[in-house]
Amino acid sequence: MAREKFQTLTEQMYYILLCLREEHYGADIAELVRQWTDGSVIIGPGTMYGLLETFQTEGLIRLTKTEGRRRSYRITDKGNAMLEAEYQRLRRLTEDYRRYGPKTDN
Repeated sequence: MAREKFQTLTEQMYYILLCLREEHYGADIAELVRQWTDGSVIIGPGTMYGLLETFQTEGLIRLTKTEGRRRSYRITDKGNAMLEAEYQRLRRLTEDYRRYGPKTDN
């Protein structure tokens, strides 16, 4: 069975949507993600602008303003719902690990 588009998000997708809970320019998002993750998640320009375009096409984010070549974006209600669903999925995985993962003898 084919997976539904965006059934799960990559780290880059997750952090872009998380950043866009506030209005940001594309170039600023990459720096925020690098800071928030202590450099463990890096989003290159090709990935960034490809995802922004896809997210906009899918109605997950909206363009809020354009200043020359700079464009700023903000998450939509649909994007917030997707972000929340991914957060809940990750919580379930974490809880399953705590419940069924390695047991320690203390």
